[in-house]
Amino acid sequence: MKLTHLDEEGKAKMVDVSEKPFTEREAIAKSSVYMRPETIKLIRDKAIPKGDVIAVARVAGIMAAKKTWELIPMCHPLNITSVTVDMKIDEGKSKVDVKAKVKTIGQTGVEMEALTAASAAALALYDMCKAVDKEMTISDIMLMEKRGGRSGEFRRGATSPVSRKTAAEKSQKK
Repeated sequence: MKLTHLDEEGKAKMVDVSEKPFTEREAIAKSSVYMRPETIKLIRDKAIPKGDVIAVARVAGIMAAKKTWELIPMCHPLNITSVTVDMKIDEGKSKVDVKAKVKTIGQTGVEMEALTAASAAALALYDMCKAVDKEMTISDIMLMEKRGGRSGEFRRGATSPVSRKTAAEKSQKK
């Protein structure tokens, strides 16, 4: 495997995507914020003094996805067509799970945008709750799925290989 963000001399470069076709692309990432059971109850009851934690974290994740190209070196500015950030309170494990889904029709993928959204939403959860629980832990930030582009599909934990055929290979079979 060759790293695409390095030239022949090992210098950093932005990948040239100008020759790539525009295709539908989607990525899903997740993160988790572990906290004390009392903090979970405050979030659930909307009793955190700073306000609605889930609503603020959702907006933070959406904003972060849109600004990924400004935060992560070598990321292309993308015309994002959709961002959703959902959170699920898991009282049994005393955590909030974040799921970010990003879509575009473009020449490069949105994995970094989904990962940035999941990360920023988790950070916002932490920020909103730190006055009552400084021992929260943000973890499990990972790409869960991606679709589109030359590399095809990826699904974390898939038991069988997921198709990695290129658009050209698929069109040749038609």
